[in-house]
Amino acid sequence: MPAPVAPPPTSSTRVPMDVGRGLLMGTAEVVPGVSGGTVALVLGVYERLIDTAHHTVTAARRLVIGDVAGARAEIARGSWKVVVPLLLGNVVAVLVGARLVEPLLDDHPVGSRAVFLGLVLASLVVPVSMVGRRWTPRLGLLAAAAAVTATVLTGIPPATAADPSLPVVAAAAAVAICALVMPGVSGSFLLATVGLYAPTLTAVNERDVAYLAAFALGATVGLALFVRLLRHLLHAHRAVTLAVMTGLMVGSLRALWPWQTDTRDLLGPAGDALPVLGLVAAGVAVVLGLLLLEHLVTRRTTTPQPPVG
Repeated sequence: MPAPVAPPPTSSTRVPMDVGRGLLMGTAEVVPGVSGGTVALVLGVYERLIDTAHHTVTAARRLVIGDVAGARAEIARGSWKVVVPLLLGNVVAVLVGARLVEPLLDDHPVGSRAVFLGLVLASLVVPVSMVGRRWTPRLGLLAAAAAVTATVLTGIPPATAADPSLPVVAAAAAVAICALVMPGVSGSFLLATVGLYAPTLTAVNERDVAYLAAFALGATVGLALFVRLLRHLLHAHRAVTLAVMTGLMVGSLRALWPWQTDTRDLLGPAGDALPVLGLVAAGVAVVLGLLLLEHLVTRRTTTPQPPVG
């Protein structure tokens, strides 16, 4: 009788790690200029999130037409053992981050943007490596076009909306959720551009049920319309999609340039730039550390364990 094989780390380590991934994603989602989709891509859970969202949307459509069995089958195909801990961490991070990030950005804007710049800059290695050796002049041009587009969009001065109507909130949420699941595009930044970032943070902090319900409705509709297209692009045109994501991430770096005005005009380095550059380096180090940890955990859980005894 063969000796038993020691099982690889499973739920005892996986669940806390996925909650931690969700915390990082949720923190990114409340920071203008940093995409939660980028963090999901770096942490290796992006495609599972997109697939699960697709199955959930399909299940909802089947329920509408009365196909309960089909809806159950679609729900069963989702990666819920990963997604549920991610969502838990995500919700906690958004609730906490809404209180912590806003004053941090207000009191230390240069240092905050410097850290976020380093985070996104180091994250570029992920989509670039996923394309691999298939980079061609065509993919390079697509990435460059996406970068220019993102650069222009992130240069639009932010608007103000002191008391937005609920239909406007829902429409903005539908667009922002699409940005949230697209690496390189920040949903929070788009909310800031249309003047709804501060009102949304206030609604979260004050538990404004009507505002949050309108936001959730718009986000649900936007996700239902967008996630199927994105999943198709990732499966059918993977290299092109990843090249565009890379370009969007490059263009989004403009939003994170440490020295800029309230209207998003870029400035040259002011004062002692060395501490700011140190914060950029710290952001790079954090992402590289996460990538290394993800690599080690993945290798550990996929390498066959030696027999015991």
